Amino acid sequence: MRATTRTMAALAACIFLYGGAACAQQREASLYDRLGGQPAVVAVVDDFVGNVAADNRINGFFAQTDIGRLKRLLVEQICAGAGGPCTYTGRSMRASHAGMGVADVHFNALVEDLIRTLDKFKVPEREKNELLAILGPMKSDIVAR
Repeated sequence: MRATTRTMAALAACIFLYGGAACAQQREASLYDRLGGQPAVVAVVDDFVGNVAADNRINGFFAQTDIGRLKRLLVEQICAGAGGPCTYTGRSMRASHAGMGVADVHFNALVEDLIRTLDKFKVPEREKNELLAILGPMKSDIVAR
């Protein structure tokens, strides 16, 4: 059976069994896909890391960081968190930031840098908010208490 025929058969079965609204929800693309997939995630990470490097409020935290590795792990983390095919291979946020002394002001500066990048790439509000909602809960593991 060709892919198109399979897709049509699955859609017909979905509509018959569950009704149209449920099928529309099942077909909605993942955040990863809506962001533009791997190329878009890589572009966002590259620009974001550039923003962080230029941000005197927080760039000192990254002075001894392997930037290539950081970018790779950020791509993995965003890709996995947004429903893409990646697996995050880095350490936990708590372990990665232990003893760094990251305060709320630093975390907020990082978020501002990310939003600047998302705005530059004209990421729609819905996708921007979904991405921030995935990353936001990490704050408690990053900010020193």
